[in-house]
Amino acid sequence: MDKLAKALRDDAARIDVKVSAELDRRLHASIENAPSPAARKKAVRKPATSIKWASALTGVALAATVIFVVNFDQPQAPAAVVPPLQTVTGVLPRLNTETAVFTAPLTEELENLEADLRKAERAVKREIGLGL
Repeated sequence: MDKLAKALRDDAARIDVKVSAELDRRLHASIENAPSPAARKKAVRKPATSIKWASALTGVALAATVIFVVNFDQPQAPAAVVPPLQTVTGVLPRLNTETAVFTAPLTEELENLEADLRKAERAVKREIGLGL
């Protein structure tokens, strides 16, 4: 860290800046017109009380709404009662089920892929001269 600090000091010492008279006057005027730290502390305002009142009233309104909804929201009776399954009359359709065979197409696809792999292997061996 000392090497870095020394290098930065050396670089800063080599900087040769020329400030025009106009810029120097403007800088001094800005410094003189800047408020003092005590004046800046006085300028800090407290939050407006209207915001506090607005947030308090919003909270009270929300609480009243929640209380109203919880206390006065009565469950409604269902529009129609579903009868038990034993009392349902009618003919249910007959369902014909068969076991699905999923493995046969996959086995066939695996055999096709293995055959393609063997063909590609033979072609590569022929190209590089290994022979069969």
